[in-house]
Amino acid sequence: MKYGVCTLSIVPVRASADDRSEMTSQLLFGEVFTVLDEKPSWIKISMHFDGYIGWISDKQWESISSEEFESISKTKVFSGEPLGLVQFETPQSFSLIPFGSSLPSFHEGKGRILNSQFSFQGEVLEAMNNKNSLAHHALSLLNAPYLWGGRTPFGIDCSGFIQLLYRLIDVQLPRDAYQQADFGEALGFIAEAQLGDLAFFDNAEGRITHVGMLLENHTIIHASGSVRIDSIDQTGIYNSKLNKHTHSLRVIKRIL
Repeated sequence: MKYGVCTLSIVPVRASADDRSEMTSQLLFGEVFTVLDEKPSWIKISMHFDGYIGWISDKQWESISSEEFESISKTKVFSGEPLGLVQFETPQSFSLIPFGSSLPSFHEGKGRILNSQFSFQGEVLEAMNNKNSLAHHALSLLNAPYLWGGRTPFGIDCSGFIQLLYRLIDVQLPRDAYQQADFGEALGFIAEAQLGDLAFFDNAEGRITHVGMLLENHTIIHASGSVRIDSIDQTGIYNSKLNKHTHSLRVIKRIL
């Protein structure tokens, strides 16, 4: 078995081994994966923290040992900066990394990856099960543009947004909305909903295609065009600018 780590800011994960293939997710700095298959110029990977499978360029990863994989995979420290600066000591270089990137072996302002020490200045988030921080993290991503497959403030999709919020409170959710809907306890009425509950929405065929997180006062924060706050009722999401419901409510789940 081969193991790898992402040492670049953001690496696109594609549906197939082709630059023209859709980006279905992204690898962020410090994330590790197993290698499932190799083709000329491409490798097929399984991301460690959520098991997501896709293809990345063979120029955009570094091989690591099984011991390094086990060590880095335990990382629960993340960048809390919209765009943080990682500065390597040997060789001297730097990377700009997005909010939510992993900081392996991080302690007292320094971390280590591939036997190279780095420093990071700025807000650092340590994942801990604290439901009260969900709203703070969510609002820090307000107005981030929507991007299919995106996981950063510079482009994020609805399920990537929710996955990131819960990862920062040490709760692992799968990558896609329909998979996330399998978790938690279903609520019967929207009046029962609390801050941090997840609302799932379906299309005309009944397939779950969207997810958002409940805030207070019957509002929801979700990625649709951008990360935005809208009203929600038993019918679904109501966009006051468009003066209509834009998403049909399927179920509300309590994860915590």
